[in-house]
Amino acid sequence: MKVFTDRWRQLDWDDIRLRINGKTAADVERALNAARPGREEMMALLSPAASGYLEPLAQRAQRLTRQRFGNTVNFYVPLYLSNLCANDCSYCGFSMSNRIKRKILDEAEIARECAAIRRLGFAHLLLVTGEHQGKVGMDYFRRHLPAIRRQFSSLQMEVQPLAEAEYAGLKALGLDGVMVYQETWHEAQYAQHHLKGKKQDFFWRLETPDRLGRAGIDRIGLGALIGLSDSWRVDCYMMAEHLLWLRQHYWQSRYSISFPRLRPCAGGIAPASAMDEHQLVQAICAFRLLAPEVELSLSTRESPWFRDRVIPLAINNVSAFSKTQPGGYAAHRPELEQFAPHDNRRPGEVAAALAARGLQPVWKDWDSFLGRAPQPT
Repeated sequence: MKVFTDRWRQLDWDDIRLRINGKTAADVERALNAARPGREEMMALLSPAASGYLEPLAQRAQRLTRQRFGNTVNFYVPLYLSNLCANDCSYCGFSMSNRIKRKILDEAEIARECAAIRRLGFAHLLLVTGEHQGKVGMDYFRRHLPAIRRQFSSLQMEVQPLAEAEYAGLKALGLDGVMVYQETWHEAQYAQHHLKGKKQDFFWRLETPDRLGRAGIDRIGLGALIGLSDSWRVDCYMMAEHLLWLRQHYWQSRYSISFPRLRPCAGGIAPASAMDEHQLVQAICAFRLLAPEVELSLSTRESPWFRDRVIPLAINNVSAFSKTQPGGYAAHRPELEQFAPHDNRRPGEVAAALAARGLQPVWKDWDSFLGRAPQPT
């Protein structure tokens, strides 16, 4: 059985870096004019040479976004169930080595959080935990997921990588999608930042989307933690390779791409490769040209000013008023944060800002009776 690891072993990080950095203005122009950019065109669109073509790149990305998604932007919110973690990661506020208060939400606390989130208007929920298989694993998910699922139109998760059978079991309970961020596709640099715990297993994480695809999960989300490796350009290209592989082998699933940049947190590190806002726009628009039908997400890690101006270009999935700690909606506890969000506006403010730019915020876009995964009764 082939998995993405087979393709990954054919890719040389340093060779890709040289090829990206060697792209010329003529290569960028060819990529911008390509009916459907491929791998070489994606390298050109991510290259330093493309920085001088940001305006035509953004214009084409916006046209493709409007053609595929109209003027709509889906809203979702993360619900942090726990900050307990069995991993030691250099960049994360939940890392086991950080001396912070730990919390796992119980049934009553989850109910209060869900009620607070519903009052904010959200119908699409992303469940997030620290990675602790023992205390926040399948038993915990089986116990609480059905009650959460009944309250929301769609339910996704961002938790520790699981086995294929476990994903299939969660799908039967109503799980629609899973976000699994590789952080970086550079094995050696990955090892430098993952010091203890199951997350040290680079290939277990790398092959998680394959397990998701085989389990028939409807939506699979990819993302690089931009700034973790020494080249954001190569990481973004490797993410594109991963996306192309998954779409070829698990075409029944839908896909989304996220662009999180390192943000301040307890015990945090400085980025190894800084990406400025212009370069983030470049990467977002490059992915829109590569895959016009894929969902592109932008979180509250970015500033209000930046989000208001970039979302209309190519983004169709956004979070708002995110609390990155367990219990953050019913009772704000900043000392528990995984990272500090930059856009702290309330959901209505974000929706109004986007509506003023001609976009239509979508709080709920489908129900179980329309043919997606059934909600438990």
